Amino acid sequence: MATIAILGTIDTKGEEHAFVADRIKQRGHQTLVIDVGALGEPKLKPHITRREVAAAAGADLDALVARHDRGETVAAMSKGAPMVLARLVAEKKIDGVISLGGGGGTAIATAAMRALPIGFPKVMVSTLASGNTTQYVGVKDIVMFPSIVDVAGLNRISRQILTRAAGAICGMVEVGQASRLSKAGDTPALPSEDKPIIVASMFGNTTACVEHARKILEQAGYEVLVFHATGVGGRTMESLIESGLAAGVLDVTTTEWADELVGGFLTAGPTRLEAAAKHGVPAIVAPGCLDMVNFYGPETVPEKFKGRNFYQHNPQVTLMRTTPAECAQLGRIIAEKLNLSNGPVTVLIPSRAISVISAPGQKFHDPAADQALFDALKAHLRNDIAVIEMDCAINDAEFAEACAKALLKHMAARK
Repeated sequence: MATIAILGTIDTKGEEHAFVADRIKQRGHQTLVIDVGALGEPKLKPHITRREVAAAAGADLDALVARHDRGETVAAMSKGAPMVLARLVAEKKIDGVISLGGGGGTAIATAAMRALPIGFPKVMVSTLASGNTTQYVGVKDIVMFPSIVDVAGLNRISRQILTRAAGAICGMVEVGQASRLSKAGDTPALPSEDKPIIVASMFGNTTACVEHARKILEQAGYEVLVFHATGVGGRTMESLIESGLAAGVLDVTTTEWADELVGGFLTAGPTRLEAAAKHGVPAIVAPGCLDMVNFYGPETVPEKFKGRNFYQHNPQVTLMRTTPAECAQLGRIIAEKLNLSNGPVTVLIPSRAISVISAPGQKFHDPAADQALFDALKAHLRNDIAVIEMDCAINDAEFAEACAKALLKHMAARK
């Protein structure tokens, strides 16, 4: 028997949450109701009250209600709910979470769900589960269930949707329980995957490097998860590292920092490269594809960049070559991020080319820009962080092998 948290505005959506609770109980599971409403009396008795949720955020519920400011109330609950839910998960008191809501309810519930680790079952039935849901899902595995009709009472449509959503969260929880039983040595229900995980960053311009390194790492007994360095890929990789699932990091494609600095479309944000450093995860870092900033079609390139060196990767992607000045800034930034490291890290530099198109004879070949990058990186890096320069291109087999072997050495030293 599992315990599934039902988190929502139990005053305005109490009937609907009660319906879902009943369906979950019919499947033989327990429920734990968390109320994040603030308008009227809860229509379903909560196990954790709205007052407790507000208090977790350092807010006074009575004062919030008295001010009648819905935005302020949603903000407070969006701050308190993640703390409450994360504590319940850490204490192993819940096995999954489901919520139903419109705009405010979705904002609160998904904020709470984003505080939970990848792999923990999360279902959000929402009026907003269509189009771009990035602001709600972030980089977490939240299942967004379209409500079809408004979450406003029970009818022939909503009953079907809510019944299936309840079945979905129960199924997700049950699969997780079956997997744990298998690992504990009971009747196996799912294959057990015990290989330690390595995460790797890749772009089209570094594919050959990552693919060759991956084969070596997999032969050594690791499972390699590859993330495309397109902004969301980098953020997702950082999130997975923070969750503690990664045994090692092969970060050879740090290109997202070029977009963050210059203003491209594929930035992963200012904390890129911090997760492995702060959590002490063994890492190999290379300046892969820092020669390029990404835009969409040519018409999306800002006017201020007129006259720069461009390469049309495909009709939807326009690449812009970074300048020596920008590369010097990037070298300093990468070094500053790696200087946060409290675990083993090595920087490998392929001096001939940091991407396919920066090689001699290619469109982005610019030795002065590359050298500015390398010099700044080495100048600002901590003295105890090793730097290996190789007279080769990033996609040469010898460079990929050096990256893989260096990472294996770091991980072996941590065992």
